[in-house]
Amino acid sequence: MAAYAKLTPVIVVTGFLGSGKTTLLNRMLRHPSLADAAVLVNEFGAVGLDHFLVEAMDENTVLLESGCLCCTIRGDLKDSILALNSRRARGEIPPYRQLIVETTGLADPAPILFTLSADTVLKHHYRLGSVITTVDGVNGLSQLDRHPESVKQATVADRIVLTKSDIAEAATLERLRARLARLNGSAELIVAVNGQVDVPRLLRADVYDPRTKGAEVRRWLAAEAKKDAAEAGAGHAHAHDVSRHDEHIRSFTLSFEGALDWTAFGIWLTMLLHSHGERVLRVKGILNVAGIEAPVVVNGVQHVVHPPIHLAAWPGEDRRSHIVFIVDDLAQVDIERSLAAFNRLAAEAA
Repeated sequence: MAAYAKLTPVIVVTGFLGSGKTTLLNRMLRHPSLADAAVLVNEFGAVGLDHFLVEAMDENTVLLESGCLCCTIRGDLKDSILALNSRRARGEIPPYRQLIVETTGLADPAPILFTLSADTVLKHHYRLGSVITTVDGVNGLSQLDRHPESVKQATVADRIVLTKSDIAEAATLERLRARLARLNGSAELIVAVNGQVDVPRLLRADVYDPRTKGAEVRRWLAAEAKKDAAEAGAGHAHAHDVSRHDEHIRSFTLSFEGALDWTAFGIWLTMLLHSHGERVLRVKGILNVAGIEAPVVVNGVQHVVHPPIHLAAWPGEDRRSHIVFIVDDLAQVDIERSLAAFNRLAAEAA
C-alpha cells in the first residue's frame, strides 16, 4: 500500500436535503487550496440538476446520476473514483491532489465511509480525509426528529456547518446547537452567515478517524462491513425504483415545453409550500422563463424558498423547464394538476 501521505485525501460533504451543500461546495471551490480538487456529485432521483450549480464544472467534475443509495455507493461511486484515477494517471485530465464527494441529501453516510475506508482497490490510491456535514439552521431540528439519515450525517461529521443562521430564529439555533452537541460533541461547529463560511478553518488538516466517533458510528460501519461481505457472497440482484427512498419519500420531475410565466409560477410555488411545506422536502428546478434568454434556477426546502439564481447560459441543448421534487407522502398527480391549472390561467390572461 502506498505511503499514507501520498494517498489522495477524500473530503465527504454531506447533509440533509436543502441544507446548503452545493452552496458550501461552491464557496470551498473558490478557495486556492482546492484549485487542484476533483469533484463527484451524487444526486437522488432519475434527473440530476445539482451538478449544473457547481460553479467549477470541468472535466474533473463527475455526476453520479443513479439514485440507488446502496448500489450507487457500492458500485458507481467506486467505479467513478477509479475511472477518474485512471484518467489522471493517463494525463487525460489535469492532475488533482484532493477529491470531494458531495452526497445526495438522503444518503446514509455509513456505506460511503465504509467504501472509502475499506475497499481494497481504493485504499491503494485514496484515504478518507474529513467529513463535513451541513445542517439547516431553519429546518434542522425537525429533520433530526423525522429523518434518521440526518442524524447519521451529523453524528459522523468532523465539522458541522450550521447554515441559514441569518434567517433562523435565535432560540431555534440555540436548541439546534445543543442537539448537535449531544449527537456529536467532538465535531467542530462552524456557523455560516449569509452563505459565508471560514473556508481555511473548514479545510485545515483532515481529522477523520472512526475510533473517535463513538460506539454508534462504529456500529454503523460494522453493519456496512457485514452487509458488504454478505452481498459479495450472494450477489446484489435486487430491483430499485431510483426515485423512491422508502415507502413515503419519493422523487419525481415535472418537465414543460415552452416558456413559463414567472408570476404565475411564483404564486403557485408559494401556495404549494404554504399548504404542504412540511412534506416538500426539496424542490429545485431549471426554468425557461418567458422574456429571459438564460435559465432561472429555483431552490426551496419545506417552507423556505431561496432567491432565484440566473445562470449565464443553458447547460445544454434542452430548453425545457425541469422541476425536481423530493416529497414525503405527496402525490405527483396532484402537483402536476395544480401547476397545469396555473399555467392555463396564465396563458389565458396573456
